[in-house]
Amino acid sequence: MNVQTIGKTMPNGFAGSYARQPDMIVTTAPLGGEVPVAFGTPMKRNKNQVVPMGEGSTAAEFVGVAARQMKSQLSYENQSVGQYAPNDPVSLFQRGSIQVVCQRGTPSAGGKVYVRVATNPSYSTAVVGGFEALEDGGNCVLLEHCQWGGGVDGCNVAELVILNRQNV
Repeated sequence: MNVQTIGKTMPNGFAGSYARQPDMIVTTAPLGGEVPVAFGTPMKRNKNQVVPMGEGSTAAEFVGVAARQMKSQLSYENQSVGQYAPNDPVSLFQRGSIQVVCQRGTPSAGGKVYVRVATNPSYSTAVVGGFEALEDGGNCVLLEHCQWGGGVDGCNVAELVILNRQNV
């Protein structure tokens, strides 16, 4: 990420970082599954755990975003990795404004927010489980209780506003 702040624009920050305070709710749940999850990933529940949204997920399953909260280091070698490992306690951002990567489309304040749930060969760089600002038929689901808080910076990071909690 280019963190230069000299000039006319300033980057939004890092995916998973909160964007505004104090109207935010962050809870904690253990990460299920077998693979690490990057900060800023849309999450859903799996019993008493959270897992990333992915292939076949529905908008009704969305519970929040893996937040970049203070994370204690359990492994000396992984101190700079921006992710949660399986069984780690995940800071789950459920309401408020958070920075996420928008992988497709140009977000604008108040714009619709989508999560990709199926691949489309036409958009080879759009990964399943990523946030988007454009619909793509049945390949994306609309998060009706979310909206974009503005445009992207040079690293495609944008403010996502979660208006109210879902599936608490």
